[in-house]
Amino acid sequence: MAKFSGFIGYVETIETDPGVWVEKAIERPYKGDILRNYVKHESSSGVNDNINISNTVSIVSDPYANNHVFAIRYIKFNTPKLGGVWEITNVEVAYPRLLLTIGGVYNGGQT
Repeated sequence: MAKFSGFIGYVETIETDPGVWVEKAIERPYKGDILRNYVKHESSSGVNDNINISNTVSIVSDPYANNHVFAIRYIKFNTPKLGGVWEITNVEVAYPRLLLTIGGVYNGGQT
């Protein structure tokens, strides 16, 4: 079983001024296990194919993760092979762990 080391990105919408809402990203470091390692190339109408890595990463949840499961949006690996920022498509709560399913490249805001 491969190991995971990297950051999980939480994105929340906060009100900065009355009626003005912005997304704020917070990254927290985690370690865990990569339970499933799967890469899929999808044909697209663009020049390059889309890549979905469809990995499942298991992390031990902490109180912050338990209270902000709804805000988990992306994952960053500390390895150059899987570099970049990947979207988290599914979060399964399997106390005391969180099982994160990864999809394609994340294009949203980050820190």
